This record gives sequence, structure tokens and C-alpha cells, in this order.
Amino acid sequence: MHHSSFAKPWLGWLLALFALTAQLRAGAAPTEVTPALPTNVDTRQAAFAAAAREFGVPEAILLSVAYNLSRWEQHDGRPSTTAGYGLMHLTKLDDDPNDPSLHTLDRAAQLLGLPTGRLTRDPDQNIRGAAALLAQYARETTGGLPVREADWYGAVAKYSGSTESDAALSFADQVYTAINAGAERQTNDGHHLKLAAKSVRPNLATLATLRLRRSKAQGAADCPKEIACRFIPAFYGQSEAGYGNLDATNRSRGGPAIRYIVIHDTESAYDRAVIWFQNPKSGVSAHYVIRSADGEVTQMVDVKQTAWHAGNWFFNTHSIGLEHEGYAIDGAAWYNERLYQTSARLVRYLAARYKIPKDRAHIIGHDEIPGTSRERQERMHWDPGPYWDWGHFMALVGAPIKPAPRWRQAPLSIVTINPPFQQNRQPVTGAPLQPANFLYLHQAPSLSAPLLDDPVLTDSGTQKASDWGNKARVGQRYALAERQGDWAAIWYGGQKAWFFDPKGANTIPGRGVLITPRAGLGSIPVYGTAYPEASAFPAEIPAPELTTIGYALPAGQVYVAVERIRGRYYHAGIYSLDPAADRYVMGKEAFYRIQFNHRYAFVKAADVEVVDR
Repeated sequence: MHHSSFAKPWLGWLLALFALTAQLRAGAAPTEVTPALPTNVDTRQAAFAAAAREFGVPEAILLSVAYNLSRWEQHDGRPSTTAGYGLMHLTKLDDDPNDPSLHTLDRAAQLLGLPTGRLTRDPDQNIRGAAALLAQYARETTGGLPVREADWYGAVAKYSGSTESDAALSFADQVYTAINAGAERQTNDGHHLKLAAKSVRPNLATLATLRLRRSKAQGAADCPKEIACRFIPAFYGQSEAGYGNLDATNRSRGGPAIRYIVIHDTESAYDRAVIWFQNPKSGVSAHYVIRSADGEVTQMVDVKQTAWHAGNWFFNTHSIGLEHEGYAIDGAAWYNERLYQTSARLVRYLAARYKIPKDRAHIIGHDEIPGTSRERQERMHWDPGPYWDWGHFMALVGAPIKPAPRWRQAPLSIVTINPPFQQNRQPVTGAPLQPANFLYLHQAPSLSAPLLDDPVLTDSGTQKASDWGNKARVGQRYALAERQGDWAAIWYGGQKAWFFDPKGANTIPGRGVLITPRAGLGSIPVYGTAYPEASAFPAEIPAPELTTIGYALPAGQVYVAVERIRGRYYHAGIYSLDPAADRYVMGKEAFYRIQFNHRYAFVKAADVEVVDR
């Protein structure tokens, strides 16, 4: 078990911080806040320069804060999962009026004298609002508006929204690291922005007025020794909703077995996710959060405990959740090689330590987890999204996606989806054309045929990234239903789904157990959990309802079963520091977990039969 280098007494921590910032190049002499701009500058870049001049904020500070929060993406004014709006991530959480850090949108709008809606919809006003806030924070930390970028360190730390030293200074350090290194990219809405590299050493004295708190007692981070890893606990305690944001299980002693590793993205900046999981209002957590820029890892939940990350209690109790800094729609802007390498090292370590099979049936995306009911199926998240490079990632994990040995290939063909990532550039609404990890599924063998229409999704048959009902992801296995020329059809979500596969270029032979509805059954129900039969529960534990997720599996269709398990349920109905107060119920009824559509699902073993190969 690796002890975090971040878990130091205050003096040691401060010395470490000095050592970190000393690695940044020596600061340059003071310059004008904003130089004159050429006339051909991008309009979004000009908006940063204009806001910097208007509010007396160095343009490099404003640009770097936005880069580290959003990679300069506006996201059409939609809030992040941590309640932040726009490329400056101005926050608004209506059900928590007492935390100013969750209402920076309101404060910024007040400073500008504008309605909050203007700041969510208009990127220029979003930038102006953030500049006004940073200027206010600078006055509070230094007594004025400093000319030198170095003297904005305290204001940037305050902009993080955290009063915890680890999170606030982690964000501030990233902002200054970006200033020293520089950054440049084209945004999804077509703007080209650049942060010119400049040597700046932050002035640590500007932190004095913030009175940052050290995080709660640090535990030992359960990480491989070769990665930078700290432990900051997610909130666990009584709250207005009962309790949150995890369950204090002991999965190493007779509790739920750890069977899966779930890959997420944060849909926010790294430090905002860490802060969010510490907030009692969030009702969510994850075991680990991984930063994009340098692969730093923050563990927030002991692996033996159950984090609330998957949106499905069955999977929560049996999985480890890994959050990766980024936004799914932005793809490679966040998913870089350092992130992949660090995450793969962590997955290799966890898989070995907790005996988790290293394959795509057990290392899965959040977008592959089913809902627990028809209503929840539609609301399930779709991260890490269309641009996570599953092929490369699984190769780094040590389990490359490759053809099954010839002797293990199914005569009734099983295909594994495996288009070449770099050449597979599928159009996605609202995103630039870039390498993608999926194939579109059509209703007939033609590019002009409509996309598959999922019966549970209300907004289906589209090219939206969130429309997972017509996408087959790399590493997923399906039973081949038919081939016509360059097209292949698979059984998918109760339908025959067609995709372009000339000479098998986008698939490889797969293996697995094939199941179909038992003879005499017209169709069978499909579930999002594998809960035991009611008779398995003692009188003091109410049996959860096993509900369908809105589909039927028709007779004659064949699906790949990735595992057979007995029904199981972990009962954690109360807030308790004593995991022994909770109960783990095992049933007799068996289930198959199948690759049903884009997501996994469960069917009762009694309802199906194995296809004779």
C-alpha cells in the first residue's frame, strides 16, 4: 500500500509546495497586463483580452483558468456534473444556498448587473463574469489589482471554490503550470485560442488571507508506487437526504465481491470533481479521480467501501469507479497519453490486487451499465463517450483486443467490434470529426438507411453523442445475425442492427457463450440488476423489486453471455460506521449477464437456453 506523499504535516506540506513551485522557471519582469492585439485575432481570444483590460486581470491568468476548467469549451451553456456553466465554470446549485462556492454564477452576474442566463448562454459574458470575480478575489487577497501574474496565486486558489488546501492549491498550481508551458487548441465550436508560454513563479504569500484548511486525516492511498497518488476522503456522514456519499462496506470480508472496474469521465475539471465528492449535497463519489495534465491520482473512497458512482446499485456494490478528468464530447482534448498510461497502471494494479479479469466484460465504461428500471435506463450517463480509445487502453492494461484463437471461435459467429481507432472518424453532432470508438448501427444494410431507433430512448436515431442506442463500441461482442456484401447484422437490443464491415475490416472473430429464449417462449424480460428471489431475504430486509428495463428479448434472437451468476443484493439501509450492521443476501436463482445493446443487461437463466455449438 503506497503512502501518499501529499499526506504531510503543515510544515512538510508547505516545504513541498515551495519545492513544486521552485520547479517553475523564474518569473519575468512585470509587463503591461494586456498588449495590443492584432486585428486578425480570434473573436474568442479577443473576448479574453477585452475582459482582462476591463477588470484589470492579466490575460494569461484568465486564459489559464479557463483552459484548466473547460479547455476553453462553452458546451452550449449546459451545466457540468459539478454545477458549473460555460468555459469559466461559473457555479449554481439551487438546493444549497449557503455555500458561496456553489453560487459564483449569481455573484458574477450581480457584479456585471446582468441576469444569470446571459452568463450561461453568452461566452463573452461568461468570461467577463469570471474576470470580475477574479478581480474581487485579488482585492481580497492582496488589497488591490496586481500587475504581475505571480501575485494572482491567492485569487486563483480562491476561484477553485475550495477552502481545503489540497484541492485549492492543486488547481492554482495547474493554472500556473499551464502559464509556464503555454497551450493552444481549436475548440469544438471553431475558435482558435492560444496561451503563450511565460515564466512565472507564483507568490505564495498571497495565500495568507485565505486561511485554507488542511484536508481531513489522510489515509494511505491504495495505488501502485510508481504513480503520484494522494488520499482525500469523499464525504461520509449524515445529510439532509439521509447520508452520503458512499457506503462503509467491507468488501474484503464476506461482503460483495469486487468484479468490475468502471471507467468514467468527470464532466468537469479534476479539482472541481474532488471538491464535489466532498460536498454532502452531491450524493455521488468515486474511488479514484485522475488528472489529465499529469496523471495525478486522488483516491477518495477506500476500495473496500462502496462508492456511489455507477447509477446502478448492483454495479456499485461490485465495482471500483475510476473518474478521468474531462468532458466526453471533447475527446482527445482531455484523453491524452499521460491519462491513459496512469489509468492503465492503476487498472493493472487493481485487477491483480482484487482478482478482476482483465477483459472488456469486466473493465467497462459507465455508458455500458444498465439502468435499474425503464425510467432510469434512459437517464443513464454515457461517459467516457465516443472518443475514449478502448483499443489502446486495453493494450496498456495488458489485455489487447484481439481475435479469439481459431479453436475457440463460435461456429455461429460472434463478432467483436474493433474498427481501427485513428481511421474510424464517425460524425457526431456538436463535435469535430476525430477518431471514434464506435460504429453506427442502421435499420437496413445501407448508409442511407435510418439509424437504429432505441425503444426506450425518447431522442433516438440521431448522431448525438448521448444517443447510445445506435452505437456499437470497441470491444463489445455480439452474435452475428447475417451478412450482405459489405454489411453485417448483429442482434442488438431486440432488433437486427446493420453496420458497415467491408471484408470484416471493423470486426474480429469473438468467443463466448450464446443464449437464446427457451423453446416455447415468445420473448423474455430483460433486467438491469441480478437481485435474488424474494424468498432469499430474511424478514427484516425488504426484497428489492426486480424490474425490467423496457425491452423484450424475442424468440430466435441470440446474444453473447459474458458471465453466469447467482442473484445477489447488498442491503445498506442505514448510515453506519459498522459494516457488520449491513447484510449481503445471496439467492438461488441464476442470471446471465449479456451484451444486450450498447449496455449490458441480465436475463434469468431459467428463461434461456445455451445455443448448441
